[in-house]
Amino acid sequence: MSKTKEKMTDQGNRSTRIRHFDRRRAKYHGLIRAATVLTVLFLQVAFIAALAYWMQTDGLKIYFVVELLSIAIVFGLVNSEAYNQTFWIVILLVLPGFGFILYFFWGSFRKDFVVNSGLRKREEEALKRLPDNKEQLEELAQVHPNKIQISNYLSKEGFPVYSNTVQKYYPIGGEELANDFVDDLKKAKHSILMEFFIVYDGKWWSEIEDVLVAKAAEGVDVRVLIDDFGSIFMDTVSMKKEMRRCGIKLELFKPINKRISSINFNYRNHQKIMVVDGTVGYTGGCNLADEYVNRIKRFGGSEWKDSMVRLEGEAVWTLTNIFLMMWEDSTGKEVEDPSVYKPRWKVEDEGFVQPFSGGPHKTPFNPVEGAYTRMISKARDYIYITTPYLVLDERLTGYLIDAAMSGVDVRILTPRIYDKWYVYMVTVSNYGKLLRNGVRIFEYIPGFIHEKDVVADDECAICGTINLDFRSMHTHHENGVFFSRTPIVDEIRDNILKSFSKSEEVTYEEWKKRPTAEKIMQWFFKLTSPLL
Repeated sequence: MSKTKEKMTDQGNRSTRIRHFDRRRAKYHGLIRAATVLTVLFLQVAFIAALAYWMQTDGLKIYFVVELLSIAIVFGLVNSEAYNQTFWIVILLVLPGFGFILYFFWGSFRKDFVVNSGLRKREEEALKRLPDNKEQLEELAQVHPNKIQISNYLSKEGFPVYSNTVQKYYPIGGEELANDFVDDLKKAKHSILMEFFIVYDGKWWSEIEDVLVAKAAEGVDVRVLIDDFGSIFMDTVSMKKEMRRCGIKLELFKPINKRISSINFNYRNHQKIMVVDGTVGYTGGCNLADEYVNRIKRFGGSEWKDSMVRLEGEAVWTLTNIFLMMWEDSTGKEVEDPSVYKPRWKVEDEGFVQPFSGGPHKTPFNPVEGAYTRMISKARDYIYITTPYLVLDERLTGYLIDAAMSGVDVRILTPRIYDKWYVYMVTVSNYGKLLRNGVRIFEYIPGFIHEKDVVADDECAICGTINLDFRSMHTHHENGVFFSRTPIVDEIRDNILKSFSKSEEVTYEEWKKRPTAEKIMQWFFKLTSPLL
């Protein structure tokens, strides 16, 4: 047998071995990992409860000091802009001693020391590599004066606006997206960079995996970053070892076996990015699992509604640097020469494209929240938002209500068929204040809607990974793309309008008629909103 055939056979054996191992053990191993996480969390809470009980009985002096500290923290929270201040104030006041220890381990006052400093430095270095593109910004200001403040804001946060980028919008995860994604991977000559929250074994991932193994064997630089908690039902540890044997550099973001007792265990990487040769990039709501491209049906056979965008051209350089920033944070090592991942060919296209990202390291000035609040506040005629979860803080609620009361047509599309019942409880509980003040809410009927799109005034839009919830705005690392004066804005608008036609509008009168038991459950889960 020739060396070439031996190499191809070895590639096939390796990819088959990875898949075979995952299919046989992924669910079993995932259940063990999930059970382990729950057990450790339970033991932590039990330990904290025991410690609090001891302070109340045998450690009265310590308990007295802890209570004074709790009162001081409450006063600090009252005067702060912390997104979860109400939650922690209630915990500290209702659970004496116990609440303080919970806050010490899981509250926000230690976050700067644990999360922010290292990642902020890496982000600063990554953003220095991006062009300022002042000419594009000035051109945008001339043709797009009504929304230039949004692009100005993102530019000042370090995310430049680009032209010369071809865009393709996928209004639903399906075969077109699945096939284009794999075809672009097959064309890779130099590098493949992938970063996703969820990877799960199935037909689509098997196709992707085969290409990754083949490309690594060809000498292509293949790097894959997976959030370990998001992919908890995969045997990521064994997967990492096997992929490395195949020449694929795979890293796990905050491995749960190392981070579960850490304060930053809660800060997950929800970003979704794929870049080929520095020039073709994908991002949006889809993870790498069959339901996202409707190859399997969940929730009673209903469709899975999601969206993605494909970029080709200059703007992909920002996606690349978002990936490199998170890669370096996960590995603890700098990439030797980031310039090798620059775009390798030029394209021309109309419109303006502005990829951006954000996360807990940026709180309280998170570009993710800033982009959304500015789109809402700058809307003149309408703003339409799709989100699978509606878990709002007072600030974001205020922006939505202010826009609606100013005469803007504010519409939010959420799913009638949900994937997490407890989050749906909070979603519905948040309807009331919005409906009462003129915000219109629609529930999508045909299936679960997972897309995260925003469009305003036929002028600008966002497609990305960002849910309208606490996690996306405060505790998750997210990314999106802001589009201005480009045909994709109309495509996103038309997609959302089509979804409205397949939805039922929720009225305030209907919302008030919910059963009492349902109201009580919704109130309880709303209290825990910052943890959802």
